[in-house]
Amino acid sequence: MLLAGVFFAMMNVSVKFIPHIPAIEIVWFRSVFSLVFTFFILRQKSIPVFGNRKGSLVIRGIVGSISLILFFYTLQRIPLASAVTMQYLSPIFTTILGIFILKERVRPIQFLYFAMAFSGVLIIQGFDPRVDGLSALMGVTSGLAAGVAYNMIRKLKTSEHPLVIVFYFPLVTLPIASIIMYFDWVMPSGWDWLMLLWIGFCTQSAQYFMTVAYQTGNLSRVSSLSYMSVLYALAFGYFLFGETFPIEAYLGMALVLAGILLNLRVKH
Repeated sequence: MLLAGVFFAMMNVSVKFIPHIPAIEIVWFRSVFSLVFTFFILRQKSIPVFGNRKGSLVIRGIVGSISLILFFYTLQRIPLASAVTMQYLSPIFTTILGIFILKERVRPIQFLYFAMAFSGVLIIQGFDPRVDGLSALMGVTSGLAAGVAYNMIRKLKTSEHPLVIVFYFPLVTLPIASIIMYFDWVMPSGWDWLMLLWIGFCTQSAQYFMTVAYQTGNLSRVSSLSYMSVLYALAFGYFLFGETFPIEAYLGMALVLAGILLNLRVKH
């Protein structure tokens, strides 16, 4: 999951570097890259492309698509760390939804640790005046959709190859993005093409490592590691975009990390 976090962080930075390209267009190019790349690997390994539980795979693709599209929009609208922090509310949603979808057991003390992390997110959000209400709503909704997607990945762990799950993500996202992109298109030029290709590579790698992590590890523990992306976002945001935050926001970040580390110590 830590490897997935690194690739996701590089993807996030790349999206910020091309703010003139509409977010939905970036999603579309990213999906084309992922679809073609994954298809050829599946064929090379003689793995059935469309899997076994097609209904669950489509649901995973839909909620993943919603999460990705909303997240890319927030990345371009607000500071990097703020966007990542809100989207990474997903571990909280993942754990709560996992109780009902996967019947996973969660110790009561874990809810205290998740509350600590969530409180830290609220503190960061409260002291960032650059975040408008619509962006906050998109960020939280993106996290909720991601929580559903991660639960679906675990639900499919015994019946589907990780690459099949990854394949359904762009397969479902492409038609959705194509419709929206029709009304919001900007022709890429020069380095834009290389950046779009790089985003595709980073997201493909991140999706694969994340899928493997959710299929092989405990749901709440693996999802908690995704909070490390907030640290990556703070570092990249500061050094690459000059983004700074009030001291209260950094204290909120420390509270998020404390919740993560304490949760990781819980033995299941």
